[in-house]
Amino acid sequence: MKHYYLFLVIILFNSCQYFEKQVPSEKELLKKELKSINWKEVDEYPSVVDCEKIEDKKQRQQCFFEVLTQLIQEKLSIDTLSVLYPELDTIEVKVTIFPNATMQFEPQFPKDSVAYDRIKIDSILKARLVDFPKVNPAIKRGIPVKTQFILPVILKVE
Repeated sequence: MKHYYLFLVIILFNSCQYFEKQVPSEKELLKKELKSINWKEVDEYPSVVDCEKIEDKKQRQQCFFEVLTQLIQEKLSIDTLSVLYPELDTIEVKVTIFPNATMQFEPQFPKDSVAYDRIKIDSILKARLVDFPKVNPAIKRGIPVKTQFILPVILKVE
């Protein structure tokens, strides 16, 4: 009987380790969470007031791109860009929206292009592309983030 109690006590003490749960470290949890995040996409795309009422994510993104493209075209249509460069009908503009809702515009040219005065076109863009309506920055996990995209802007509409 003594052996039975001794055996029972040994089993009881050894079984306590089965009730302990291994708690993962903070670093392991952080690494796992960082791997699960898709850094190439945002949760909410940038938007303007006109597009806020749209619920669908893709339609809201499309609305934002259309509104922004239209605003850029309107601001550039009153300029001498089409007079200086009559062969230039479309220009690609790299738009950067910062977390503080400021925007930056940068013209994109083909690498082999020497037909355009890049500095002059860049200065015209910087002078004309001001006073935009308030743009809400993109959101990733509840935090405003910087986003960049390239918009093709048609300068000549025939």
